[in-house]
Amino acid sequence: MLNVRFIVKMLGMMFILETFFMALATLVAFFYRGDDFYPLLWSSGVLLAAGFLFYLVGARANEYSAGRREGMLTVALTWAFLSLFGMLPFYWGGYVDNLTDAYFEAMSGFTTTGASVISDIDGLPKGILFWRSLMQWQGGIGIIVFTVALMPIFGGGASQLFDAETSGITHERFRPRVTQIAKRLWGIYLFLTALVAFLLWLGPMDLFDAVNHGMTCIATGGFSTKSASVSYWNSPYVEYVLATFMCIGATNMTLIYFVFKGRFGKLLRDEETRWFYAIVAVAVLVTTVYLYANGFGKDFEHAFRLAYFQVTTLISTSGFYTADYIPWGPFFWLVALMLMVVCGCTGSTSGGLKAGRVMILAKNLFNVFKKQTHPNAVVPVRVNGHAVPTDVVNKVLAFTFVYLSLIVFSCLVLTLDGVGFEEALSAVITSLGNGGQGLGTLGPLGNFSELPDLSKWFLTFLMMTGRLEVFTVLTILLPGFWKQ
Repeated sequence: MLNVRFIVKMLGMMFILETFFMALATLVAFFYRGDDFYPLLWSSGVLLAAGFLFYLVGARANEYSAGRREGMLTVALTWAFLSLFGMLPFYWGGYVDNLTDAYFEAMSGFTTTGASVISDIDGLPKGILFWRSLMQWQGGIGIIVFTVALMPIFGGGASQLFDAETSGITHERFRPRVTQIAKRLWGIYLFLTALVAFLLWLGPMDLFDAVNHGMTCIATGGFSTKSASVSYWNSPYVEYVLATFMCIGATNMTLIYFVFKGRFGKLLRDEETRWFYAIVAVAVLVTTVYLYANGFGKDFEHAFRLAYFQVTTLISTSGFYTADYIPWGPFFWLVALMLMVVCGCTGSTSGGLKAGRVMILAKNLFNVFKKQTHPNAVVPVRVNGHAVPTDVVNKVLAFTFVYLSLIVFSCLVLTLDGVGFEEALSAVITSLGNGGQGLGTLGPLGNFSELPDLSKWFLTFLMMTGRLEVFTVLTILLPGFWKQ
């Protein structure tokens, strides 16, 4: 039987913890004397009250009977409910004029998608801008991972939540206890955020903009404090710093932990990391030559910088931009779509199919060709010198099939709702991959505000599905999940 009390208790605990973050945004609004102070304050009160109510209802939950079903349902409901509470400051403050857009903006924030329905970002008060960035920062490391780090305060349930939320093909635990893993990942995440914010502050950004971009860069989310995004500063320094740290954000956080422990070789020897950076290098090289040859860059360095930034923001599933790539033509559009599907490494803050799965698919395909000429040969897929279990390879194949099928089905839904083909295809891929940028009217200079309401609600579902690695959300929708 489903342990409902455990789920309610965990949700209450997360609401209480989330109140702390919304209170930070409220303090920012108070400091800058913005008109967003009361909307944020009221929203914090509602969130805190809901947290205590949920926690008291589930206080007597039997935590030891909680399993994978409870973990998956808790994680999915966390994203759905926190987006519901997170939208309140946008709606009550009048910064969006309807509930659909408010929920879309909040879900885009918490899932680090970066797609926005707000046209005048420059006109938003500081507290709301900070809240948008803070949502993405939490979603990057995973709200659940942060919660698990504090689990000893509340007790129980850590493993189920960690396994249901963290992305990847397998979970490599470098500490015996899940709470120890979460605390160290959170510590690294906080340090990297502070580092990139400090480096941006050394450039043309003021402290407020630097902190906000530091949070959304490491989270590979892409929300900016300016309508023109990073192009507002027109600074090569800012662009190189952000592009480099977007790549770091798209790298496996576990391997970054080992770098901090002095084991840099573990990162260099990791095959998925090498595949990811090889894809980045090839895409940057091809795009640089293409832009330079077609006159889109002032000189070769400018063409390289445009290519480096746009490739990294796409493959890391960030939503920043320094130029409008729509005039670059269909060749780059196709490159962009491929990057938006592949995306970063497993265990990173990026979404998408992940470089690790692409690597396993490629190696498995090579083995299929090899067995055509050597039918009796035993050729397992090997990663980092170890044979990948057959069930893991099968799961990767199943995940890829479901992922691509979901793209096709979702495109049908959006086109039936009146969305153009270019916009539908790119909106689906960027929402499912948590990327934030699209094609046509959804390109860097556009936004998602003109989409029909039905399409927006469907895209919010895709954002959450992609953020939770597809299987978590889709499994909940199966009738068998609810059977005893």
